[in-house]
Amino acid sequence: MPSKGGMLPITRAFLSSYYDKHQFPPISDDVSRLSQQLHTCSDHLRKTSLPLPEGERLLIKEVEMQPPHKIDENMWKNREQIEEIIFLLERSHWPKSLQDQSTPEDVELGHLLKKLKDKCEGILKVLESFQSKSSENVFNTVMTYMPQDFRGALIRQQRERSERNKKAQVDAIVTSGASIRDKYALLWHQQMERRRQLAQLGSAAGVYKTVVKYLVGVPQVLLDFVKQINDDQGPMEEQRYRYGPPMYALTNLVLNIHLFISLSWWRFQDIKLEKNQICMLQEAINVYASELERFLSFIGEVFANSPFFVTAEEAGAIEATKNDDYRETSVLAGTTFEVSLDVESVNSYIAWDFSIAQGRISMNIGFSIEYTNSSGQKTLILPYRRYESDQGNFCTIMGGKYTLIWDNSFSTFFKKALRYKVDCIAPVVESTDEEMCN
Repeated sequence: MPSKGGMLPITRAFLSSYYDKHQFPPISDDVSRLSQQLHTCSDHLRKTSLPLPEGERLLIKEVEMQPPHKIDENMWKNREQIEEIIFLLERSHWPKSLQDQSTPEDVELGHLLKKLKDKCEGILKVLESFQSKSSENVFNTVMTYMPQDFRGALIRQQRERSERNKKAQVDAIVTSGASIRDKYALLWHQQMERRRQLAQLGSAAGVYKTVVKYLVGVPQVLLDFVKQINDDQGPMEEQRYRYGPPMYALTNLVLNIHLFISLSWWRFQDIKLEKNQICMLQEAINVYASELERFLSFIGEVFANSPFFVTAEEAGAIEATKNDDYRETSVLAGTTFEVSLDVESVNSYIAWDFSIAQGRISMNIGFSIEYTNSSGQKTLILPYRRYESDQGNFCTIMGGKYTLIWDNSFSTFFKKALRYKVDCIAPVVESTDEEMCN
């Protein structure tokens, strides 16, 4: 066990001992059985002299490949396939003769397809919720060990802005009429960007380099950990070893479901779905939905409670006292103290954290912020108010000089012991692919 004087990330061996207590009940044998049956039916539908459409050719290639190694990549692949299946199960995308509902058999099949579509939409929501919670858990775990002042707030603000930008990118590509495949290629690219940003937070490089240099007081072991959290042989490899196989089996099943429906629609004019095939498809979707939900429920709880570090209280007690980067000064009675920052870039963050040392009586000090443009004209940014302590930040909309003013002019007798920290952090720009490769 680590000492109370520092923080130690878990190793793969340590994580293995934890997962020994959380064995996932084996995935149903129906998963592999139905995957094989669907694959056989799809092979039969492919036997034609007609050239396969490009989408089906790409899908067949995916079915024949090994599922992705990383669990989160499998999650995104499952989401993509579920959306593709929902798309095919919408009435407007059925084969034309099935849309006409000209026979009792077609009407019966139509009712079933609607139920299957509803089932897929339900499991899609479950998967989306799981991914959202998992992403938030990872970020919050890291943030637990960040300094609890404006620096942590800035990291959160940068993340929120980055996530808004990512959502706008997805909305734009969907609006442009891109395919579901293209949409998920972008989503996975964004997920890899999140990983790179997390690693860069630990290495003080790339997108976070202007922020990380202000993270004095962050335990180095945390920065080291976030650099290797997703390494192929890092601690997360134990998760892949324990819980990857059932995930891989589910990925294989959903790919085969998608392929079978896609080829069935393509050949529908020539080869009608037989009753046993319809029953097989219904069983496959029901089994997939129930097994995926069971798997997500299990690993959601296990992952949320997985140990990564010793407690923050134990780990941070000594680190918090080192290199806190604060300055101290005395503001005499009847005087003011100022810190001026020359800001070149808009969207920079100006941040502050200060407190007044308390004696036998309560002490406070006036605080305000002024902006001075190139012509010398002054504008009040933060109105005067008295504080015992305060921390905050704002995003600049103009370049120029910003002056933080601590005002003790109202005091006739008492000087104020001011402990403060002020920073100006340049805007964080999303890294380009070219920058990532350098």
